[in-house]
Amino acid sequence: KHDTIGIDCVAMCVNDIACHGAKPIFFLDYIGTGRLNPKKAEAIVKGICDGCIEAGCALIGGETAEMPGFYKDEEYDLAGFAVGIVDKPKIINGEKVKQGDVLIGLQSSGIHSNGYSLVRKLFFGINNYKLEHKFAELDCLLGEELLKPTRIYVKTILNIAEKHDIKGIAHITGGGFIENIPRTIPKGLKARVELGSWDVLPIFKLMKDLGKIDDGVLYNTFNMGIGLVIIVDKSNTDAVMETLKNMGEKAYIIGDVVAGEGGVELCQK
Repeated sequence: KHDTIGIDCVAMCVNDIACHGAKPIFFLDYIGTGRLNPKKAEAIVKGICDGCIEAGCALIGGETAEMPGFYKDEEYDLAGFAVGIVDKPKIINGEKVKQGDVLIGLQSSGIHSNGYSLVRKLFFGINNYKLEHKFAELDCLLGEELLKPTRIYVKTILNIAEKHDIKGIAHITGGGFIENIPRTIPKGLKARVELGSWDVLPIFKLMKDLGKIDDGVLYNTFNMGIGLVIIVDKSNTDAVMETLKNMGEKAYIIGDVVAGEGGVELCQK
């Protein structure tokens, strides 16, 4: 299945751009492979096009490189590049974040695009499951769950930033909560995340149980069901939550900003 990997590629670029309050305007792709398979390439590009449409940006070009002897049979690399634009006074960079501000988490669609080395080792290395395996905890086959594309949050971010004062946004990608949330918080402050304040998706609970993985590793690798974190003033929380609800977003108040020397404190609700 190659028609959703392009969505992941677009999402990883445009979500990061939107976190600054910027609108993605164009995207370019790169595909490197040993021998070009036209049918497979068509499916990959379809996903890229779908992602660009969802993000509201244009696919204006790219590069396809055939390098026999460099790639194994049926192997390929996919890379993306995006440019966005925002008026300088409207840039969201976390500089206005202060103690007492609230963290709002937006639900992810699944694992998104990070932690797959651990995913492969856990399901197909240590436990030797097949892609067709059906776990009672999941609403689809294992392979279908693992291939759910990354959510594109661009329209949600731009709409919410137009209506409310958003102080900081963190896209929960590689490094999970531990490495991404602190990037949007000034020195002298840290994020306090309340575990149990949102619905952790079944795939993460399954991996925790299968691998006997502790929370520190999980929250430093995966999004755990929260793909995006928005930081707002406490007085603005209810209004932002109402707007998100009206937009069809599943959003949760997952913590706050407290005094401290950076990082993320995980605590029980």
